[in-house]
Amino acid sequence: MRTKIFAILSGLALAIPMFAHHSFDAEYDRTKSIVLKGTVTKIEWTNPHARFYVDVLGDDGKTVNWNLEMGSPNSLQRAGWKRDALKVGDVVTVNASLAKDGSKMANSRTITLDNGKKVLSGASSADSN
Repeated sequence: MRTKIFAILSGLALAIPMFAHHSFDAEYDRTKSIVLKGTVTKIEWTNPHARFYVDVLGDDGKTVNWNLEMGSPNSLQRAGWKRDALKVGDVVTVNASLAKDGSKMANSRTITLDNGKKVLSGASSADSN
């Protein structure tokens, strides 16, 4: 009996992360692109998607912090990224697809570093543009 319960609980524990993962089209709109230029404020090198946050000066003069999704850390590493590829304080220009819910969140396609180097973000949308 304990073995059955353990097997069921183990199966559930393994399945839960699958439900947390989302498809690109469920959260982002491929037809709504944005270009953001700002300063990196935070980097999260975590699964299922790495994220970074950028302070962007809005048209109204107010600073808005954008949440930008990239690919998984594993896909970023395969593309040549290292954990320190982006640093807090870096100025970047990001081409991204906006979130469908209108929040200040986007899926980054390309990131151009301040030195002009353009890099793939490893995002699920990057291969389509």
